[in-house]
Amino acid sequence: MVRDASELARRLAREAEAVCRHYLSNGKREGRYWLVGDVHNTPGRSLFVRLQDSPKGPAGKWMDAATSEHGDLLDVIRESLGLRDFHDVAEEARRFLNLPRAEPRPVLKSMHPPALAGPKEAARRLFAMSQPIEGTVVEAYLHGRGIAHVYHGGSLRFHPRCYYRPDEHLPTETWPAMIACVTDLDGRITGVHRTWLDPNGFDRIRLGKAPIDTPRRAMGDLLGNAVRFGAADDDVLVAGEGIETMLSLRCVLPTLPMAAALSANHLAAMVLSSSLRRLYIARDADAAGDTVQAVLLQRAQTVGIEAIPLSPRLGDFNEDLHVFGLDALRTALRMQLAPEDVSRFLLLSASVV
Repeated sequence: MVRDASELARRLAREAEAVCRHYLSNGKREGRYWLVGDVHNTPGRSLFVRLQDSPKGPAGKWMDAATSEHGDLLDVIRESLGLRDFHDVAEEARRFLNLPRAEPRPVLKSMHPPALAGPKEAARRLFAMSQPIEGTVVEAYLHGRGIAHVYHGGSLRFHPRCYYRPDEHLPTETWPAMIACVTDLDGRITGVHRTWLDPNGFDRIRLGKAPIDTPRRAMGDLLGNAVRFGAADDDVLVAGEGIETMLSLRCVLPTLPMAAALSANHLAAMVLSSSLRRLYIARDADAAGDTVQAVLLQRAQTVGIEAIPLSPRLGDFNEDLHVFGLDALRTALRMQLAPEDVSRFLLLSASVV
């Protein structure tokens, strides 16, 4: 009779691919790994299971690059089925391996509904385990982008060793990262955006980002949601694509609520609050910006929201801030804002330290 957990884990590891196909059926094999969203069998590519013994480790071991969680195939069985009692986990493993059962106890008797899981929960865990940005490389990175006063309202955090995996054939790396929480209109975290940073400081080639292929990645439920700076249910909102773009505008409009949708497509699909009466579209100066502006103007008009485009002189407002400076950005925005918002938001910003 196989009773020892380590022996069960070893036997499962010999059948690692079969275990993954059964319990992580929403994933797929790529090379020597099984890729899936997480240990709860969510579609995606964050978690990888080693299918063969290698110098990097034994078969059956897994790691979630988004959350740093790791374990063996017994953990896969437990989490994918929502089991809590190890007796039930062992019995399910024996059933899969066609081994005798330990005792005549019904399998899955004590199974409970799975806890909140998937990319949303992974995003919440990552944000929770991160730190304030003050005095960190995140603050230095933003200063290097010309954002001297970071009015983020708690939406940004710092992780000193955030996991980054180039692809399934390469080992996981760790880099310091700026972590931004993506929220819905009720303030619930639905995802996070990660910007991996160069620990050696700001440079003009990568603009302070880590020397990796994709220094920006998001996970979770992004569509319709955004990284928010300020109240989501105010009557006036500025919405744009990039985090740095919106933080640049916050330098001169620190009390005006803003939302970074993270991409042009997500900006066009962002959910608008029922309390909104005026929407400023902080567009980028490119073809995608033209499309976003047209879509949001039409959406706003349909629901009776006044929509006003804000156009940068260069590619985006962070570039404007970095090249022309704070006073020039303030002057340019003064000419584009509604008069009542100039007195409500822009003039007040001049006295904010």
